[in-house]
Amino acid sequence: MRKRIIGYRKRIDNLILKLESEIHTGVGSTKESKTNRDTVSKDESAINIDRVIEEHLVQIAFFQHERLIHLIVTVAFALMTIISIVASVLVPADETMGFLILTASLIILLVPYILHYYILENETQKMYEQYDKLLEIKSGENT
Repeated sequence: MRKRIIGYRKRIDNLILKLESEIHTGVGSTKESKTNRDTVSKDESAINIDRVIEEHLVQIAFFQHERLIHLIVTVAFALMTIISIVASVLVPADETMGFLILTASLIILLVPYILHYYILENETQKMYEQYDKLLEIKSGENT
């Protein structure tokens, strides 16, 4: 998932840069180029900016769902870790080793979950900014 979300975000970043460079190089100054502002050519085929925005919203929704699921899993693991720590403190000394092993295992699993959730959260926030930028480009505010 990490590779997919970062790859997608970079692809949209490149598309935004291409759209901005076309606007800054004079596309949009004539009646004919008004149509060009709403589309961008990529590999000989025109891509409609409205379709790019629509696709981007779909991708944001996918990543938001993934982010929510990982938040639930991360919180569940964090709660289990806290419960395990409390239990290891409260049980008699001769039974502590099992809880310490459980606690260590949960912490080992919790760290990657937190890192993965961090990536999902930050990349989704960047995608919100991309969406705003695409809307600016579409409306012609980005001059």
